[in-house]
Amino acid sequence: MNKIEHIGIAVKDINESNEVFKKLFGKKHYKTEEVESEGVKTSFFKIGKNKVELLEATSQDSPIAKFIEKKGEGIHHIAFDVDDIEKEIKRLQKEGFNLIHNKPKKGSDNKLIAFLHPKSTNGVLIELCQDRPNKD
Repeated sequence: MNKIEHIGIAVKDINESNEVFKKLFGKKHYKTEEVESEGVKTSFFKIGKNKVELLEATSQDSPIAKFIEKKGEGIHHIAFDVDDIEKEIKRLQKEGFNLIHNKPKKGSDNKLIAFLHPKSTNGVLIELCQDRPNKD
């Protein structure tokens, strides 16, 4: 793993939250994007070399909606940048980690992603991220 790629924060209303974080960071978000497969709308802020991702559910049965219902708004996950996501998935499986995704899938911000189950990472949802070679 190379670095923390971003911290994901679950929010009820992305527009209201964009305003809160705009005031907090002193700058506007640089991108919003919907990821249909995850039932989520995202918004990204760049803070120095780091990023913060806001996540709003687009359906009642999405993982973000379930998270907010159970735990409320707040930190949802920490994402780590990796060079080879498939190799990292295999390595982590051999180390005994439980993965939510055994194969990478398309995520927001032009990334391939896979999540590790928090039951195997001391209660923290971990996301692996790798830049996609080309946008499709």
